[in-house]
Formats: sequence, C-alpha cells, structure tokens
Amino acid sequence: MRKFSNKAGRPGFTLVELMVVIAIIAVLAALLLPALARAKERAQAIICLNNTKQLGLGAHLYAEDHEDRLPYNLGMSGSFRTNINWVNNVMTWDLSPDNTNTATITGASLGPYVSGATAIYRCPSDQALSAIQRAAGWNARIRSYSMNAMVGDAGNFSINGYNQNNPDYTQFFKMTQIPHPSEIFVFLDEHPDSIDDGYFLNKDPQNNYGGAYGGASSKAQWTDLPASYHNGATAFSFADGHSALHRWLMPNTVRPPLPHAANLPFPVVPDSSFNNSLNSSSPLADFDWVLEHMSVE
Repeated sequence: MRKFSNKAGRPGFTLVELMVVIAIIAVLAALLLPALARAKERAQAIICLNNTKQLGLGAHLYAEDHEDRLPYNLGMSGSFRTNINWVNNVMTWDLSPDNTNTATITGASLGPYVSGATAIYRCPSDQALSAIQRAAGWNARIRSYSMNAMVGDAGNFSINGYNQNNPDYTQFFKMTQIPHPSEIFVFLDEHPDSIDDGYFLNKDPQNNYGGAYGGASSKAQWTDLPASYHNGATAFSFADGHSALHRWLMPNTVRPPLPHAANLPFPVVPDSSFNNSLNSSSPLADFDWVLEHMSVE
C-alpha cells in the first residue's frame, strides 16, 4: 500500500526575503567586480611587461649574433616592406594583411630570436579595431609594440651615422654604444592610432626654441604617441634588460585606444599660456621624459 505523508508543505521564501537576498548579491557584486577588473588589468599589465622584456632579450640575442649590432629599425611606408627589419608590417585600420599575417613577425629579423613567438608582440589590453575590421570578424591586430627610432640601424635616416630626425642625438647602432642602458628604452607599447611601422619617433624641437623649457614650447609636438592601456601607463623595456611601467602626468598625453583618437601630430602644450615651469607638472613633462630616455645628446 502506498504511504502518503501527512506533513504540511514546507513554507518557501517570501517575496521580501528574496528581494533582500538579491540586494545582498547586488551589493557584493558591486564590491567585487571592480576588484576583479583591477586584478585583470594588473595581470594584463604584467603580461605586457613580460612581452617587452622578451622582445628586449631578443634584441640582445640578435646583437650577440651580429657583432653587437642591434636589429634594423626602419621607417616603412607605402608598399616598402623588408624582412631585414625587426618586424615587417605596417598596422592600419583597413583590411590589410599586415594587421593579421603572423609571417610578418616570424619572417622578420627578430622573429628567430624570440623563438617565433607571435603572442609577445601584442599587449593583451590592446583590443583596438576599426569598424570594418570588427565587421570582418577580427579579434585583434597582431602587434602593439614599437622600437625606439634612435636604437638600431634606421637605414637611410641614419646613413651618415646619425639620425636625420634628431641630428643632435646619438643613434645607437650597437648595444655597447648605449652609455646608460638602464635609462634608454628599446621597446614600448604604442598608441594603436600611431603604431603603423613600429618605428617610434619624436623629434626634439630644442633647436627651434633654445631648450626643452624655452618660451616657444608650442613647437614641441607628438609625432608618435605611447599607449596608455595600463591605467594611464606605458610598458617600456630598457637596454639593460629590465622592463617597467611609466605613468603619464599630463591628461593631454593619454588618448583613448581607438581609431583616429590620437589625431597626430598634435602639440604637446595645448595652451601656450600654460605655466611652463620646471616641475613635475610641466606640460612638457611627459614629452621630455620620452626624449631623455630616447637617446643622449
């Protein structure tokens, strides 16, 4: 004979109790999600630092095999491409295969010295794509990093032993030429709107206004712009092998990682009436930091 329970049905949660539980979950989520987001960003910054460190190590290994000479670092444009360069692509916002073809990395001169690892050429925080690239189903472009224009053989730009873009500064063709290797950067993550050929260049305008803090500071302009994926900071690798994040001081330096967001070139000092004093809040502080770590006069 089937037995039936005569127990009364157990009472469920009331609507008020359910609303309280949901409210508690919402509060916990509001507290935890920002912390998780910060942890994710910190992890991506660490990966980015490691990427620049690996690229820097590759440059050292390349130099060891080439009588101390650093990899070629050529400005490329139009249809000009060459595998003698440290990387053989030009990033664009169209559907050019340079944006996705990993052979432009593995077949270039630095590729064998990083074991053909293509992932280290892209910062995990770099998801910048144009509308046409997203519509094509792309997830990301293949490169986020560029090389200091004053480091390596710049081809025609440095054919006379100095860089025509910065003739008063030393072009470092060899590792041993770098007097303070812990102060000179080799690689950095560059703003996706200026990264193009991987030749990171900014010209020193001091000849135009008589010093880094002269009166005509409006002549200083960003030609290429560092990225600021990591809470307003950029990952740099230096000639001594270490990598570090550098945080920018001026809001004008930090531009959204979006197509055409950099609007380059643009003046370093947006307002010529800005107090241009010798302190850390000078409008030239970020630009001068880059120049000081780019080369030596």
